[in-house]
Amino acid sequence: MAVAGAANRSEGVWAAAWRRFRGDRVGMVSMVIVAGFAVLMAAAGLGLVAADWQVEKGVPNAPPTFMGPAKQEASTAIPVPTGPNVDISAVDPLAPRYAEWTELAKKYQTTEAARAQTLPFGGDRLGRDVLSKAIKGAQISVFVGVLAALVATLIGTVLGALAGFFGGRLGDFLEWLYNVFTSIPGILLIFAFAAVAGRGVQSVVLILGLTGWTGIYRLVRAEFLKHSVREYVRAAEAVGASAASRIFRHILPNVSHVILVQLSILVVGFIKAEVILSYLGLGVSVDQVSWGTMLAEAQSELILGHWWQLAAATLFMAVFVTAFSLMTDALRDALDPKLRGAE
Repeated sequence: MAVAGAANRSEGVWAAAWRRFRGDRVGMVSMVIVAGFAVLMAAAGLGLVAADWQVEKGVPNAPPTFMGPAKQEASTAIPVPTGPNVDISAVDPLAPRYAEWTELAKKYQTTEAARAQTLPFGGDRLGRDVLSKAIKGAQISVFVGVLAALVATLIGTVLGALAGFFGGRLGDFLEWLYNVFTSIPGILLIFAFAAVAGRGVQSVVLILGLTGWTGIYRLVRAEFLKHSVREYVRAAEAVGASAASRIFRHILPNVSHVILVQLSILVVGFIKAEVILSYLGLGVSVDQVSWGTMLAEAQSELILGHWWQLAAATLFMAVFVTAFSLMTDALRDALDPKLRGAE
């Protein structure tokens, strides 16, 4: 009987969602790509890869390896004329010390290491490896997107839960606050916060987190309004469960799928927002690199025919954002409550 009861036991929500997600080939492939990026960014954060992205390894604007070294242009410099080797000690009192100073200068003379004529993905105008910059830029851009999405999700979830569960004057105030934020175009609101907060990773995370919570607030508020009057919440209230217990132990687990999907969507949107801010000079600081700063540098290089930095930043960003978006779609389909009763 125990075995039969275990066999007839209904499948858990998360177990059923994982089973449906595994059945989505596109979602699984996208998850593998995202996991590969995560490993690469973790290695970059630990200094295992792309730690020397600031080192000038190649000649300025070194082409990719498959293109071969750039053609050397004929030098148009005017040769410095050299006069006869004559003794000028009679007219220059410092002439006897020139030989002494020359010997001292040799002790401090530095030799510049030979630079590579080509690099795997090419080099920028200073000769830095574009591949290393793209990997390091992925770490910064994705880190900003994920952290800002967590901040916005936390703010939106807490405010939405309070507005939907308690209502009243608190709900009216939060609705007024929501209307204030949504009445201003999002991009203008981001620019206004950026002008005040300044540049830097922390500033970008704070800006995006404080301006991007409205969407998830609206969804969480609607879910709490719906669930707060259902039988299982009323039963918990009848047995003496506190408001905090009903919010966090009863309602929140039942709306977690909505929060998780919205978190994934926010990550993609915030990565794009960080790229735009850094491209316009309002994002990360000048001693850091992101996909946005690479696109800004590539603008002037493209005019001279050096396209590889633009291609590298675009390729990395397109692959990650597309894979993450497809994984988010598969996750949303797997967690859709309408599909739970269809099996």
